[in-house]
Amino acid sequence: MSTTRPLALVSGGSSGIGYELARELAERGHDVAISGQSDRVHASATELGKLGVDVYPFRADAATYDGVEGFWRSVAGLGRPINVACLNVGVGVGGASFLETDLDAELRMIAINCTGTVHLAKRVVRAMHEQGPDHGERRILVVSSVSATTPTPYEPVYGPTKAFGFSFAESIREELRAEGITVTALLPGATDSAFHHNAGMGDTRFGDNSWKNDRTEVARQGIDALFAGDDHVVGGDEATKQQVVDHRSMSEPEKAARQGAMARPS
Repeated sequence: MSTTRPLALVSGGSSGIGYELARELAERGHDVAISGQSDRVHASATELGKLGVDVYPFRADAATYDGVEGFWRSVAGLGRPINVACLNVGVGVGGASFLETDLDAELRMIAINCTGTVHLAKRVVRAMHEQGPDHGERRILVVSSVSATTPTPYEPVYGPTKAFGFSFAESIREELRAEGITVTALLPGATDSAFHHNAGMGDTRFGDNSWKNDRTEVARQGIDALFAGDDHVVGGDEATKQQVVDHRSMSEPEKAARQGAMARPS
């Protein structure tokens, strides 16, 4: 086991943006601990290990207390300082109006996107506090979404969960400044992953990946911002970044109408 390379954990690191975050950190010389819900987490760990770092995969259901706690215990059990934590795991539910969407799926999403984020963050923050500054950098990345900046019709619960994550990151960032622990929020725009397909949005504008942002670039921007100590970064191309700028001056009904036109099923 390496004790000289810094250690990073990435929840939801087996696919999508999470995998690219883990890969970016591995390429920058970090050993990585990743979680995932399926056996894919082990295949992803094998791929990351080809970059010459140690990789620690853990399969768990992020919607459950035991799943989150199990991942944390696996990381804590390594007995190493945690230098970077990417709180990335998240799911979506959409493709229909709130009248039609499944309650159990939405409650599960809240458990993953909100409860699980708070749970893992609590463990990470306290561990970083206890280890102090003598063991290297202490940085936290919270993956939110551009959806945090607008109402999200046809994803009516997803957007609020991402707004929670953004506000949570901003809040603990201020609290932890004196500790020397930095917190950065990553707000990806629509990204070329299986996210929208898994969210039930295959028959919407978001079902087409051809126009979306490159997930490797989104991850690179997130890690760059993390190491720069930035407050937050919008992940994606200039049009995506401009979208968030526009949101600052648009009314909530205007934003809701624009988002609804894209997310409404065909």
